[in-house]
Amino acid sequence: MRVRLVRKVGFSSGHRYWLRGLDEQGNRSLFGRWASPHNHGHNYVLEAGFEGQVDPTTGMVVNIKTLDAMLDDCIVAKFDQKSINDEVPSFANRPPTLEHLLLHFRDVILAELNDGVHLVQLRLVETPELWGEWSNQDGSETMTLTRTYEFAASHRLYAEGLSAERNLELYGKCANPSGHGHNYKLEVTVSGDLDERTGMMVDLMALDAAVNERVVERYDHHHLNSDLPEFQGKITTSEVVAAEIWRALDGQIPAKLERVRLFETDRSWFEITS
Repeated sequence: MRVRLVRKVGFSSGHRYWLRGLDEQGNRSLFGRWASPHNHGHNYVLEAGFEGQVDPTTGMVVNIKTLDAMLDDCIVAKFDQKSINDEVPSFANRPPTLEHLLLHFRDVILAELNDGVHLVQLRLVETPELWGEWSNQDGSETMTLTRTYEFAASHRLYAEGLSAERNLELYGKCANPSGHGHNYKLEVTVSGDLDERTGMMVDLMALDAAVNERVVERYDHHHLNSDLPEFQGKITTSEVVAAEIWRALDGQIPAKLERVRLFETDRSWFEITS
């Protein structure tokens, strides 16, 4: 039996998307709206997951004090309150994107691990709207990027083939003839080939444009049942809405769609995966 331990650390860093070897036009062509010769900063949060056998003597997969010392030494001390482009040698000529940072953290952690302890996951949060994940399952490495969006919409849960009494039993107040609304949160997770020049798997502006056009702008401040033809004759549960969002995005965005996660409330979310 293998046990997984996840440890979280945080650090604040500045960085910029601006390569020294390129002129202004070249940098703006590569990085779009994020191109700037000046730094901006983030409060990063890194989660690192480790797996291994429980040591019968200590009852641990790895001593957390040892783990914290390693993460503090090889990540926090080198990145916290630093300008990544200027003070971390590995990024002198390498864009400090989430993707490049994840691969860097993977490499430095692997170099420090003892035998019997395996790094299996990394999750790096740049903002509440953007994070990257790296994982290694049975020797197969994957990396994804997740972007979040919001829209407000109303709907009514009512199955036309059932009696009013049965609908009330199934859906309660959600069967109210006038409908009700939610502030939905949508997470779109994608993967793709890493462009070594930009350090990115996907053009975020192109991704945002596609998701906004195909989902957010269509759904926001609309009644799903009556305003959107794709929901005609369907029960607009969040399961159904999430599936329709998947169909609207799959093959229509500039990256491979890996997961759609729709939050109806903070207590309930619904996930579609590839």
